[in-house]
Amino acid sequence: MQRSLQLWHGEPVQVEYRAFFLNASIPPEGYDFVPYMQAKFDGRISLQEAFDTPRRMGAAVGLTFNMEKIRKAPNTALSHALIALAPDSVREALIDDIYAAYFEHGQDIGDLETLLQLGKKHGLDVDRLRVDLTGKTARAQVEAEVREAQQIGVRGVPFFIVNDKYAFSGAQPPETILNVLRQVVAREKEELA
Repeated sequence: MQRSLQLWHGEPVQVEYRAFFLNASIPPEGYDFVPYMQAKFDGRISLQEAFDTPRRMGAAVGLTFNMEKIRKAPNTALSHALIALAPDSVREALIDDIYAAYFEHGQDIGDLETLLQLGKKHGLDVDRLRVDLTGKTARAQVEAEVREAQQIGVRGVPFFIVNDKYAFSGAQPPETILNVLRQVVAREKEELA
C-alpha cells in the first residue's frame, strides 16, 4: 500500500489503520510459535512451504521475514492499543517498527515491555504509555474496531476500504492498488455527473 501511495498522483489519500485479530482466542501470554503454526496448517503443508510465499513476496518489496526467529505467536491486543494511542505523526513508522520487531527480529509484540520500548523510540512517554496500555480505554477502542470489522465481513488482513464504499483484500501488488484507486475516482466522478 505504501508503495502504491508513493506512485499515486491523484487526490491526497488519508490512511486510517484499524485493529483486527487474526485469532482472538490467543491468550495474553501467547502460544509457542512452531506448535501453533503446525496445528494451524495441520500437516497440509510444511512450515517451510507456508513461510516461503510471504518471504518471497516480502523480499520483492523490501520486507524481511525471518520466521525462524519467531518464538511466540502473540496476542496482539496490546500492539493494537499502542497503535491506537500513537499520535498520527508517528503511527505509520510505529506500525513499521512493530512489524519489524516481530517478523524480522522475532520479538514478542504481545509483551508490554517490548511495546514500551517501541513507543519510547517514537518519543512516547513510557510512564504514561504504561498506564494507558494497562488501562481499559485503549483496549475498548481496539475491541470496538475489531467488532466493527467483523460486522462488515472482514475475515483476514490486509483488508482495504476506500471512501467507506469499496473494499478489497489481500496483499496486492502496487499496480493493483493503484488501479483500484483509479476505478474509485472514475466511479465517483460518474456519480457526480
